[in-house]
Amino acid sequence: MIHADLSDPQDDWREQLWTRRLTEDTFEVACLPFFTYGIFYRDVVTIDSNHLVNKVLRKSGHRTLRVALVADHVDRDQVHELLHGKAVDAGLPCEWLQGTYLAVDLPPGADEAPFVEALEPLAHAGALHWEIDS
Repeated sequence: MIHADLSDPQDDWREQLWTRRLTEDTFEVACLPFFTYGIFYRDVVTIDSNHLVNKVLRKSGHRTLRVALVADHVDRDQVHELLHGKAVDAGLPCEWLQGTYLAVDLPPGADEAPFVEALEPLAHAGALHWEIDS
């Protein structure tokens, strides 16, 4: 397991990234980053002596669609079921964090349109925020 630094040096805010070790300091990302921008599933990265990502060596071509549910504006269980079902129907791997954040893997060539169509009405209603990091 390695970390991505998400903060100013004094804040020390990091995201854990599950990985597969390729060499002593080279790793393949084996998870869907929730908060780390520019690093995606199957990217190959290097780390420094503190186990922090310091460079992306090879991009995988994957992208991440992120969703954050807005507290008190949504029935989380209902939205969870809807979004999870859309991801499964589309064959897109996904991970949830604390029932509030969703990361969906968009492999090369994936069509996110059906998923986005389900997100748009919920976003317009103020129930969630979403983005695609590529």
